[in-house]
Amino acid sequence: MPPIRKPVPSYVAHTKSGRARVVWYDSLGVRRQKLLPGAFNSPESRTAFAKFQLELEACPVPAEVTRDGLTVAELLLAYLDFAERHYRTPDGRSTSEIYEVRVVIRALRELYAETPVSEFGPLALKSARQKWVNEGRSRTECNRRAGVVKRIIKWAVAEELAPPAVYQALAAVTGLQKGRTSARECDPVAPVDDAVVDATLPHLNRYVRGMVQFQRLSGCRPGEVCLLRRCDIDMSNPVWLYTPVHHKNAWRGQSRVIAIGPKAQEVLKEFFTGDSDDYLFSPRRAVEEHLAERTANRKTPHWSSHLKRNTKKRKTNPKRAPAEKYNHASYAVAVDRACDRAFPLPKKLAPHAKESRVKWWRRLTDAERDAVNAWRKEYRWSPNQLRHSFATAVRREHGLEATQVLLGHTHADVTQIYAERNAELATGVAAKIG
Repeated sequence: MPPIRKPVPSYVAHTKSGRARVVWYDSLGVRRQKLLPGAFNSPESRTAFAKFQLELEACPVPAEVTRDGLTVAELLLAYLDFAERHYRTPDGRSTSEIYEVRVVIRALRELYAETPVSEFGPLALKSARQKWVNEGRSRTECNRRAGVVKRIIKWAVAEELAPPAVYQALAAVTGLQKGRTSARECDPVAPVDDAVVDATLPHLNRYVRGMVQFQRLSGCRPGEVCLLRRCDIDMSNPVWLYTPVHHKNAWRGQSRVIAIGPKAQEVLKEFFTGDSDDYLFSPRRAVEEHLAERTANRKTPHWSSHLKRNTKKRKTNPKRAPAEKYNHASYAVAVDRACDRAFPLPKKLAPHAKESRVKWWRRLTDAERDAVNAWRKEYRWSPNQLRHSFATAVRREHGLEATQVLLGHTHADVTQIYAERNAELATGVAAKIG
């Protein structure tokens, strides 16, 4: 069993010289030591040790130790340690940003692991970006990942692990421009047609259906509706105010308050429980209600032998027990499955009875796969499109400023991404003055 490494530095004596020294393990797992000025236990050495502790806490990989000859692999390992501590919500859960960081680190490690950081320049950044282009990533995603690379080098410069000239050189690399690159372009997220949503609702359980209805009436983000609890709602006024515990821009110090009107209030009242800390939209309660409904609709009686067998089969601690709340991923999966049931594929494209998804997809030709993707693109929708639909409707009726306030945007130009411009108004004005 390897020895347990102390996370804090040790103040010890250097036997041969009688001076004080500090011994520690850096974030790369390497044992380090350094002589301090002054004799052991002298005020000078104690002051130097306290100073070193502060520097080590601020910079886990001290510059004077690792700057010379630091490779890209060593830098990436140090940054990953920082990112896993930094990109977290107040309750300690990792944010989605850590996924992008790991993807970028994996690509850089494959290409430039042994390259010194001081030699990592614009050509290396462009090569990594071209790798993502060749993989079929969209232009915006390639630019975003290139931005993560710059962020890593910027962090290294701030920690004195890389010379400033490295970041200055990377900053000169501009992003890929639309229409001037071979990278794939993504279609903008558009509002979803109300008729399509209405056709999907009967195929959702009542909890996911309530989430969809609440989003349509409030314009909140999918993650915000997943976190909804009664204790987070101020019900003292006719219009309730919901303050999410966590939201997208909380780390920027911005507040987020969602207004809940009378129609949305009626939707939420259906999901209130005796405990105000309960999540209103709970997969666990959805599963319990589904099983209770199956039991009530059972036609054959519950024989004692059946109950005994089911008790033995039931796992006490299943690996995938229903969660207490939905997240944006499980919410989106539930909507996708409902869309597939509401708008089934044509018979020639649909999977056969008892055919697995893997075998079905392998059986299809390239043309048939393209047809399946086109069908899904037309009839599938995501929860975030409900926010776009809400923004479009509010802007049409009440203007851009009202839309900005309800969506919780700081800048109006962000709101315009969500709210489609009113083509009818432009057509009317053009008819009068054109």
